[in-house]
Amino acid sequence: MIIFVTHHLDTFALPYYLEKNNYIMEMNMSDSQIIPADLVLPNRIYILPLQGKLIFPGIITPMVIQVKEDINVVNASLAGDQIVGFLLIKSEDMETPESDDLYRVGTVARIVKKLNLPDGGLNIFITTIKRFKVKKFISKQIPITAAVEYIDEKVNNSIEIKALTRALIMEMKLISENNPLFSEEMRLNMVNIDHPGKIADFIASILNIDRKQQQKILETFDVRKRMESALVFIKKEQELLRIQKKIQKQINEKISKSQREYFLKEELKAIKSELGMPVDAKSQEYNRLKGKIESLNFNGEIKEQVESELEKFSLMDPNSSEFIVTRNYLETIVSLPWNDPGVVDIDMEKAQSILNADHYGLEDVKERILEYIAVQVLKKDSKGSILCLVGPPGVGKTSVGKSIARALGKKFFRFSVGGMRDEAEIKGHRRTYVGAMPGKILQGLKIVKTINPVFMIDEIDKLGVSYQGDPSSALLEVLDPEQNIAFRDHYLDLPFDVSHILFITTANTLDTIPSPLLDRMEVIRLSGYINEEKVSIAKKYLIPKSTKKTGLKKTDVNYDRKALIAIAEKYAREAGLRNYEKAVDKIHRKIAKKAVMKEITFPVKISEDDLITYLKKPIFDESEQKQIVKPGMALGLAWTPLGGATLIIEAVAVTGKEGFKLTGQMGDVMQESANIAHTYVRLIAKQFHVDRDYFENHRIHLHIPAGATPKDGPSAGITMASCLLSLITCKKIRNRLAMTGELSLVGRVLPIGGLKEKTIAAKRNKVKEIIIPYENLKDLDEIPENVKKGITFHPVQTMDEVIEKLF
Repeated sequence: MIIFVTHHLDTFALPYYLEKNNYIMEMNMSDSQIIPADLVLPNRIYILPLQGKLIFPGIITPMVIQVKEDINVVNASLAGDQIVGFLLIKSEDMETPESDDLYRVGTVARIVKKLNLPDGGLNIFITTIKRFKVKKFISKQIPITAAVEYIDEKVNNSIEIKALTRALIMEMKLISENNPLFSEEMRLNMVNIDHPGKIADFIASILNIDRKQQQKILETFDVRKRMESALVFIKKEQELLRIQKKIQKQINEKISKSQREYFLKEELKAIKSELGMPVDAKSQEYNRLKGKIESLNFNGEIKEQVESELEKFSLMDPNSSEFIVTRNYLETIVSLPWNDPGVVDIDMEKAQSILNADHYGLEDVKERILEYIAVQVLKKDSKGSILCLVGPPGVGKTSVGKSIARALGKKFFRFSVGGMRDEAEIKGHRRTYVGAMPGKILQGLKIVKTINPVFMIDEIDKLGVSYQGDPSSALLEVLDPEQNIAFRDHYLDLPFDVSHILFITTANTLDTIPSPLLDRMEVIRLSGYINEEKVSIAKKYLIPKSTKKTGLKKTDVNYDRKALIAIAEKYAREAGLRNYEKAVDKIHRKIAKKAVMKEITFPVKISEDDLITYLKKPIFDESEQKQIVKPGMALGLAWTPLGGATLIIEAVAVTGKEGFKLTGQMGDVMQESANIAHTYVRLIAKQFHVDRDYFENHRIHLHIPAGATPKDGPSAGITMASCLLSLITCKKIRNRLAMTGELSLVGRVLPIGGLKEKTIAAKRNKVKEIIIPYENLKDLDEIPENVKKGITFHPVQTMDEVIEKLF
């Protein structure tokens, strides 16, 4: 079996065509022998299988024979007529083919010269003569012999053949000009071939054509069709060369650009080296970080850790992922405010005037901040504090944080922890994670760039808990004055002093704040506003803010005081001011629309009667004020996360089997309180001349509207007892009398919480008298005088004292 490789043009011997003179020249080392070309070819020949690409007629080429069986075939041929036939193996991977594995059309050749090789192989020179077709295989195994017939080509020298010949030569000339593997001898040989069929064969032998396609060309006996096929392959080769040239051009451009950049960078390095500057970006970054770290004057553990990271950074490859992680870590370190800010001079009077200018009321908060400032002035340090502002929505908890920062002359940073479930938001992610970053505390310090800012942590009562951790537990270290001097963020993993920060947290209720966390904070309650306070705040803050927001001037709208009070009573009865602000914004938007449409002229006067025009019908009216209209009703006071509230407790008695039913979404504590009230009233019923069998013959139903609102707590004990007493005695309780207090089983009145919020709610609902536990007398001092004005408080110790005030 012969492997004839035609991958490269220079592996071919130069085709030598001498058919013009009807002679074939046999070349050897010493002399030349002329043999007549009309020598008759034998009808039976030896077959050599070709494993690589086939050989076309009209070519002189060397071949190396290594396989023993093929060497025997060559020797047998040389011993006879020196003629051998070449047939292509159908499968390129077959090692020992038989006759059925060979194509039936091949090329017959004469062995011109044989050279013995040192390894036992042969190097032969052959000249291919013409095509042949196998008629029959005589020997089907190696050595294969076959009976053949030879294909004589007849050429019609028509104008089409001449045109195809010229086209082939011209197209090949274009290929040879763009392909350096074509030698000048090949170009000349191709031009000198005068047989059209030989030109097609020559082209098929030198182009990079698939072996099956070459066999197809060999089997094409029609010269014209063979030339057309060769022309198609030339066109494919030209397209391949075009794409190859395009790719080569792109690569050369990239290489040229890269080389240019490389030389320019080398020159820049040399210039920087001469000037004593860093020679690359990494060195520049290293020197910058090193300079900043040295300026921070670290000591102990921090110095050791930072220097270790800096040294590791200097040895890293800039293309590695670890390089980016270390650089970000060092960037975080140098961007934090490590140095002690020293004593900050604060003008107490100026701070007080800022607090008063920014917020109406909130005296407790203002007083506490002024105390904090006074301590700082006396101690001459900048240690922070931890405050917790608790109150209903819309009373100014969040806005007061900015005002405090302005009064102290400090930077302000706020973030909300409402719904936060991941402790890493507080203490950061460990650096082993991709995309790790410090927690909110260090992020805030990076932003404000000072170690003693005011930090506001909003909605601390709405922290969540999940499998990712408990953020409230992470806040324990942050908000503990004994621990936060060496706070360790997971990302930084170095002790950082956050004790200089003034932490202000906000919450609507303390019930959901974990006790250990609540223990670390100083709680300041912000109660809701009464109508007079809302009017004052609206005049001073809300109306100017709203007119600016809606494009109006302060002088464009004038409000009647009755109109401002009506907004509070009929449209915004909540403890805070958000609905009040929305109502004012709505009025100003409608005025702005009318002004643009030229329906009104400035200034616009807003009276109480105009409110229906701008705000539609009132949300609340006088009929909705809590009124006692019949026996079995009592007015109670309640505390909610949204502020204080008044509620009417109702009771009815239905003739029938004895029973006591409770409705109104009461919690367990409130149900227990209702049962105590029921038992106590049954106990004292005889004193009020109630029939002894009244309770046995009546089913009593006690209800607390609104039914969809959950309620709990013991503070409605005396109210429920008063309601039941009014029911069984058929006496109506006085109007505008409210009460709050826990009732014990023996009739004692116990203290309650949230008296300030409850009093404000009573004031909003025009209550004139309030019955309170005697032990809550001390809480009256916390209630502003303007809230207490017009209300009579009745402190009581027993239920008997309550009953004296009811009817």
